[in-house]
Amino acid sequence: MLPSNLNIILFGDDHWSHLLPLTFTKPICELRIGILTIKEKWEKRLQGNASYITQDYLAEKFPLVIEQDNLLINSTFLPTSQLVEHILSLSLGETLMFQDEMIAARLSDKHFDNLSIESNALSSLKGKEINSETTEINRITRPYHIFSQNGRELLYDFDLITAGRKSQKISETNKVHGKYPIFLEEGAVMEYCIINTNNGPVYIGKDSLIMEGTMIRGGFAACDGSVVKMGAKIYGPTTLGPYCKLGGEVNNCVLQANSSKGHDGYLGNSVIGEWCNLGADTNTSNLKNNYLPIKIWSYVSESFQDTGLQFCGLIMGDHSKTGINTMLNTGTVIGVGSNIFGDGFPRTFIPSFSWGGASGFTNHMIKKALETAEIVMQRRNTSMSEIDQKILEHIYLNTANNRI
Repeated sequence: MLPSNLNIILFGDDHWSHLLPLTFTKPICELRIGILTIKEKWEKRLQGNASYITQDYLAEKFPLVIEQDNLLINSTFLPTSQLVEHILSLSLGETLMFQDEMIAARLSDKHFDNLSIESNALSSLKGKEINSETTEINRITRPYHIFSQNGRELLYDFDLITAGRKSQKISETNKVHGKYPIFLEEGAVMEYCIINTNNGPVYIGKDSLIMEGTMIRGGFAACDGSVVKMGAKIYGPTTLGPYCKLGGEVNNCVLQANSSKGHDGYLGNSVIGEWCNLGADTNTSNLKNNYLPIKIWSYVSESFQDTGLQFCGLIMGDHSKTGINTMLNTGTVIGVGSNIFGDGFPRTFIPSFSWGGASGFTNHMIKKALETAEIVMQRRNTSMSEIDQKILEHIYLNTANNRI
């Protein structure tokens, strides 16, 4: 019998590098897709508390907690009712497998002791196999999976978060049309907006502000404390993480948290990390002129890999910025701590801690990058910890070969 308060351990090392640059600063399970992060999804579905198995340099910020009874879960897999049911049925020492890859295992603390001694300790455990014909299997293993699967996850999270609860009253100044619901959390303000929910629900988080003149086509989520500027045009499925700001025109984008696109300019089919800022009239292309599938940079192969997608815009790591009137080509990947500015189109892979634009790049020196990051974080009443600083310094040193 499982304990009442489950101890969940989320891992994903085999795929962590495939999700760079978004995972430079965090484990996979801290990525947001839909409304919640992957960690939050599993915690709510399993009614437990989660910790991490992650990269060594991230472990101090994201520690591992081992109890007598633990559920080990591959965080590239996203929870569904069927999958949760399979996981809850596991006995101690049993694994759940999908196509020779482990989704989950129920392990004692002694099992973990064996794992540290024997590299093949998991292979000796009893396994249950599931398949996609009988169980819904959803997972993310590439950055662009976040926006391409955002609609489904937004709907699942909406149902999970709002079940049995009542929305705050929606002001009569708004024009609302569509078949999916709208849910406003306490303190959310939305006046004189046009909302079409035919394609998905609309979730407005606690203390969020949707300014007048905003036009929304769901699904759409504005998480706690986020702000949508006047006259914004939002095409779903789009998610604003906590304390993000949004203006201009967006289509099928996910802003992770604490990032700003506060002015006019187009952003489509993109994922933006934390503590980023897109300057006024920054525009991203999300469709090639020849309409062919888009290739983006892979940190694993160190080459451009085919996404199979016709629409793919920008993948931006944490703490990166663009200046006013920046133009970004289709399938651009920008690392952590970069600052892009100037006229023309810069190249489509911009390494971490780069400074410049189409005319060329130099190093964004770590001291200057940290100074900027600290100022930006203070603007949202957050301070940069010594751990955060060490993580950014590690990334700076370990991505130097990309900047050559």
